Amino acid sequence: MRALLTIGFCLMLLAAGAESRTDSLLHELNATIARREAYLKEKQERIARYTAATREAKDAVLFDLYLKIYEEYKSFIYDSAFTYARKLQDIAYRTKDPIRITQAKLKSGFVLVSSGLFLEALDTLRSIRSRGLPDSTRREYNYLMARTCYDLSDFDRDDFYSRQYTDRGNRFMDSALLLTPPNSAHYKLLQGLKSTRLRDMRQAQQAFEEMISRYKVSDTDFAVAASTLSFIYFYSDQLQKSKEMLIRAAIADIRASTKETLATLNLADMLYKEGDIEGAYKYVKVAMEDANFYGARHRKVQIAAVYPIIEGKQLNIIESRRRMLFLYSTVITVLTLMTIVFAVIIYKQFQRLQIAKKTISEANDVLTETNHQLGDANKIKEEYIWYYFTTTAEYITKIDVLKKSLEMKLMTKKLEDLRFTVESINIKKEREELYHNFDMVFLKLFPDFVTIFNSFFNEEDRIHLKEDQLLNTELRIFALIRMGIHDNEKIAKILDYSVTTIYTYKTRIRNKSVLPNEEFEKKIMAIRAI
Repeated sequence: MRALLTIGFCLMLLAAGAESRTDSLLHELNATIARREAYLKEKQERIARYTAATREAKDAVLFDLYLKIYEEYKSFIYDSAFTYARKLQDIAYRTKDPIRITQAKLKSGFVLVSSGLFLEALDTLRSIRSRGLPDSTRREYNYLMARTCYDLSDFDRDDFYSRQYTDRGNRFMDSALLLTPPNSAHYKLLQGLKSTRLRDMRQAQQAFEEMISRYKVSDTDFAVAASTLSFIYFYSDQLQKSKEMLIRAAIADIRASTKETLATLNLADMLYKEGDIEGAYKYVKVAMEDANFYGARHRKVQIAAVYPIIEGKQLNIIESRRRMLFLYSTVITVLTLMTIVFAVIIYKQFQRLQIAKKTISEANDVLTETNHQLGDANKIKEEYIWYYFTTTAEYITKIDVLKKSLEMKLMTKKLEDLRFTVESINIKKEREELYHNFDMVFLKLFPDFVTIFNSFFNEEDRIHLKEDQLLNTELRIFALIRMGIHDNEKIAKILDYSVTTIYTYKTRIRNKSVLPNEEFEKKIMAIRAI
């Protein structure tokens, strides 16, 4: 059981590693696609240098320059490659060099095969007599004939004719192999291509793997080997390796600015079958752009069979996303409106709460003020009830003494002493004593009254009492007001003044204050008892 778990864990790690490697290769492919213009510019600059050199070159050198320009164009732009293949033929016939004539025809045949003009390619290649030619030229001829037959086999897709073309291609490939050094990358390439056609996938895989691991090959040759190796891996159910090789082939094609290629198209088809529609759409567009750029008719036909299907799926995805985006937008809009409505409701509730809070606060302030006033009133009542009974008791005692004195003098008929006793009663002194007692009781309740009262005036208008004074008339008037007596007539009776005098005092005091007249008595009433 533990062994099975270990094996399962290892398989999971391998799968994760393979997935990570594929993602890394796709990232590299995307970066390479983003640099396509840079690779294209490098190729165009090389072509421009060769073209500039042809302006003053003689036929002996001009053939080699045209050959270099052709090599740049052969898998890049069909029309230009064909034009320079024709120019090579013109110079070859002009110089009457049979080897160059054959080379020129081979270049024309390669371009025609690459563009899908198979019959024209066969007509051109059949006009070549390979006997007596150098081994390298004969090898190129046989390889090109083999490729033409293989491409015709793939294009026809008919059991009878496809098999015939494959068999003919294999015979030409055998001839090409005999003319190729066995320990060379090109030999491994030809061997791998033939083994693939023979469905000897193990031999083909070995040949291609050896080619790309042992030999330093160009991007163009690597792309051919990697693309075919991808097919071999797919044929043997090594799907992850097939995908990786196809990506590497596409990267090599882009670096070489090869436009006549199937790697990106096959990769797009593979990703489509895996369900990666976005990736498939991205690469099938690249394949279509390359086919249009090169001008390969059969490649356009192949891509046209796949492109609409992938594009249709991509459009469905875009439309689905658009609908989803519209749905999300609608939901967000509704939620936003609901949020606004709730915000307005909450704001109104908050305003009402603030109003209620303010009302409660004001009520609390009124209640607090009322409590203070009740407290002050209770203290005043306590003090002045005590003052009232004490003063009354004293006056009753005085009246009782006076009554007994008067009765005694009447009984003894001492009328002169009676008159003297009456005259000894000093009303003014009694009133002053009454005020003094009132002042003491009031200042006991409001010890800061004079200080607070003076704070309502500028320095020059403040009241300065004499040393033996507790309150003066002005202070006493407002002390009575603080006690709750606001009626001028009552104040006048208590202080033994006329109503007019009381009014005059009050008006003069208010006018001197720094407070507004309507606020003055409110401030007086706000003075707290201790």
